[in-house]
Amino acid sequence: MAFHLEIIMLILIFIALAQPSERVNAEPTQDKQALLAFLSQTPHANRVQWNTSSSACDSWFGVQCDSNRSFVTSLHLPAAGLVGPIPPNTISRLTRLRVLSLRSNALVGPIPFDFANLTSLRNLYLQNNHLSGEFPTTLTRLTRLTRLELSSNNFTGPIPFSLNNLTRLTGLFLENNSFSGSLPSITLKLVNFNVSNNRLNGSIPKTLSNFPATSFSGNNDLCGKPLQPCTPFFPAPAPAPSPVEQQQHNSKRLSIAAIVGIAVGSALFILLLLLIMFLCCRRRRRRRRAAKPPQAVAAVARGGPTEGGTSSSKDDITGSVEAAERNKLVFMEGGVYGFGLEDLLRASAEVLGKGSMGTSYKAILEDGTTVVVKRLKDVAAAKREFEARMEVVGNVKHENVVPLRAFYYSKDEKLLVYDYMAAGSLSALLHGSRGSGRTPLDWDTRMKIALGAARGLACLHVSGKLVHGNIKSSNILLHPTHEACVSDFGLNPIFANPVPSNRVAGYRAPEVQETKKITFKSDVYSFGVLMLELLTGKAPNQASLSEEGIDLPRWVQSVVREEWTAEVFDAELMRYHNIEEEMVQLLQIAMTCVSLVPDQRPNMDEVVHMIQDISRSETTDDGLRQSSDDPSKGSDGHTPPQDARTTPRSDTS
Repeated sequence: MAFHLEIIMLILIFIALAQPSERVNAEPTQDKQALLAFLSQTPHANRVQWNTSSSACDSWFGVQCDSNRSFVTSLHLPAAGLVGPIPPNTISRLTRLRVLSLRSNALVGPIPFDFANLTSLRNLYLQNNHLSGEFPTTLTRLTRLTRLELSSNNFTGPIPFSLNNLTRLTGLFLENNSFSGSLPSITLKLVNFNVSNNRLNGSIPKTLSNFPATSFSGNNDLCGKPLQPCTPFFPAPAPAPSPVEQQQHNSKRLSIAAIVGIAVGSALFILLLLLIMFLCCRRRRRRRRAAKPPQAVAAVARGGPTEGGTSSSKDDITGSVEAAERNKLVFMEGGVYGFGLEDLLRASAEVLGKGSMGTSYKAILEDGTTVVVKRLKDVAAAKREFEARMEVVGNVKHENVVPLRAFYYSKDEKLLVYDYMAAGSLSALLHGSRGSGRTPLDWDTRMKIALGAARGLACLHVSGKLVHGNIKSSNILLHPTHEACVSDFGLNPIFANPVPSNRVAGYRAPEVQETKKITFKSDVYSFGVLMLELLTGKAPNQASLSEEGIDLPRWVQSVVREEWTAEVFDAELMRYHNIEEEMVQLLQIAMTCVSLVPDQRPNMDEVVHMIQDISRSETTDDGLRQSSDDPSKGSDGHTPPQDARTTPRSDTS
């Protein structure tokens, strides 16, 4: 009997030992078949190629499994060129799916009814497609949903009250559709909500009235807080006679004498008015002749060129520059310009931008030289202190730093002169004209900009011992080759309030909010936000983030926390091959830079080395990565152009 018990125990031990091995080698066969069925019935881009002989959990694009590889937990196919309707009985068989992202594709038709089987789903991203039909009430059965994004589709009909079944929902995005009818009273604890640009009508329920007006804009028939108050409907009164009709009616009752009196009085009034205008113009001319103000660089050439080649607005920069001080334009050592203040004041100009430190102008001198003139405001430094600071700033020389060429100081005006960068700013390149005709900013260009800006900032910190204090995408200027240069650095000490509340909004390190002191580490934080801006395509002060009450680093953390990093990245980057690993690496560097604890942030020279390490890998013709130590690469460590890596994919997303 004891012998049999020992045999049974050995068998049980063997089974127990065998189970982990089976788990490791497990493959979600049913989920794999469901995914293959979905892909076979849906036209898609070439990059979504699932090899039936390989593991779905290890090598299939956009697929993630649980730790035991027993079922699929996430399916992410954003901008993957998916075309047509979502086939039924495919995705719905992934019953333990938690995250589904099919955003930015060309999907059409209604959401399949069998999506009700996805009872474990937490996040559903279907925005930027062509889905249609009424609100998919089948989704109101997915009680574990926390985020539902259906924006920018063609959904119609009412928004159902049954949304209240989704008790865990915190984000609901239904904007840019054709939903109609009145808004239901949604009692969920929503953090994010948007139904703008639909056809909704009636009053906004009190349960939703705390959201900003932008959450409801574009619905002309909606009313109530936070929009305009609702007014009760009353029958319109009979129309009053028009002023012309009333005058005609009254004129019949006027006598001829009264008519003559009115005409004479009107003529006398007009003559008196003309006389007053003539006297005012004459007095103004006398004042101008007595004052003889100097010509000024114009803010915007509104009325065409005037005498001396300047535009009609003559007092935008130099309103009261005294004649004795006209030639006191101080050039920095090693400068390349030889003009004087007199030449600068005669230049035609246009506004490039207005910031918290002042207004920047593009000035074109008579000899064709183009420079940037920055007119500072709220300067508190005395002349000696101002000149000493400009000397420090002007001594910084680096290929990734915009050099200060000259400055001017008087009681009323403080001007700085810089080189003109024809390609504009990173902000304009990254966020301007995001329409159908826009050329996407490719990955290699973004990496080049990030590395150039990092080198420029490291130069300020290490060589110049200067804190920038105002890092933002509009202060990263570009050469035509997209070589980045840092501008507007080291100016904070000359202002009365070095860190005003409206400066570097969205880029400011959290400790600066409390101490009002900028440091090298706060610069690193701001640069980390700048890298997140390059990766996500979102400006830190973007309206959608401001409405949610979060900054860009917190938004990135919240998305990454949902188990899939790809949702963070700019959809424009999905057009390019073999860059996912580099994007994740740069994201990790950026998140280190925006650490809440300053001592946990790297120094800028360390950031430069980390970005260089990413750039030192390259793509071979067969799509494999190559180390920078490869003997075929140049000894200077720079990566040559990689056409295979930046050629847009053939999908239409």
